[in-house]
Amino acid sequence: MKNTKEFDLVVYGATGFTGRLVAEYLVKQYANDTSLRWAMAGRSEQKLAQVRDEIGAPSDTPLVVADSSDASSMEDMLALTKLVLTTVGPYQLYGSDLVEMCANSGVDYVDLCGEPVWMREMIDAHAQAAQKSGARIVFSCGFDSIPFDLGVYHLQELAKKQLGHTVARVKGRVRKMRGTFSGGTAASLKATLIAAKQDPIKMQLLLNPFSLTPGFQGAEQPHGNKPYYDEDLGSWVTSFIMAAINTRNVHRSNHLLDYAYGKDFVYDEMLMTGPGEKGEAIANAVASDKSMSGDKGPKPGEGPSKEEREAGFYDALFVGIDENGKQIKVSVSGELDPGYGSTSRMIAESAICLVKDAQDTQGGIWTTAPAMGDKLIKRLTENAGLTFKQE
Repeated sequence: MKNTKEFDLVVYGATGFTGRLVAEYLVKQYANDTSLRWAMAGRSEQKLAQVRDEIGAPSDTPLVVADSSDASSMEDMLALTKLVLTTVGPYQLYGSDLVEMCANSGVDYVDLCGEPVWMREMIDAHAQAAQKSGARIVFSCGFDSIPFDLGVYHLQELAKKQLGHTVARVKGRVRKMRGTFSGGTAASLKATLIAAKQDPIKMQLLLNPFSLTPGFQGAEQPHGNKPYYDEDLGSWVTSFIMAAINTRNVHRSNHLLDYAYGKDFVYDEMLMTGPGEKGEAIANAVASDKSMSGDKGPKPGEGPSKEEREAGFYDALFVGIDENGKQIKVSVSGELDPGYGSTSRMIAESAICLVKDAQDTQGGIWTTAPAMGDKLIKRLTENAGLTFKQE
């Protein structure tokens, strides 16, 4: 059935800030690739046409009118495509019906979700349907959580080759980062906190590092709430805002990879702020910053200028430590600001990888490492400005 579809992928939400960046990336990166068939989708044909023209897309770029409040229009969109790439969040507010429809109809799905409670609800409700229909549903295909999920995966693959085994302890440490988090990320965080405060079960899931591994509860994990001096790295470290979603996805990857990292695997993420009194002061300042949960920062649909996006970057270090104290280190770095510029490239490459390269991946609800692994790392390094290297 999938071979008869008109499109390989549809960018749903193409008139939004991030969706537009995804479409713009596809126009530039795949201008000469006639084998990639894709379309722009959103609520308004007029707005879609306007964005198509503004980003320099060919005038014959297909436009699909689809509105989440109109089920028949969504069904019509799914009938046309192998995969839906959606940037329409917060997903707990706008994504549930689309995941259900994809799971039931065998259409692949990628998103930018950083909402672990909603993701668990989708896993519980639709994993079996996705397995039955063949739909591959992959959450968190942006800055949360690709550099971290694939960073740990890449480290463990190297550990197998160089140490003869995977390592049970990995530290994820963000060394440098310039750029803003997206308005969608901020909105998702707020929606998640509101939902959790109203429901004790959701709050338990939010706080549980194994919320995305149904039926499995692993080793005690570090909490990462308070600054401390990390002797292994010679630097102060402090809480990292994305850790709450990234760590859950990394544990889900281990779960889906049949515990390749070990059932006693321990993983945490922190932000490095440097040595000495200055490093300590920065760590304390970051720990007390509550701006992401306030009303400052970009709203959904807003974001940084092209110049700001192009001035951004990020660099994360992963330190694997085995039971004998042997270490293996891997870094993942990216061009462009993480929340928009790099994220829009990452989700685009994830979508293409899933439909073009990872055809052996079975139906189900996945994370990026077990679904695409080395195939996605190859695409990201060749096309999207990411670097994976051993240190």
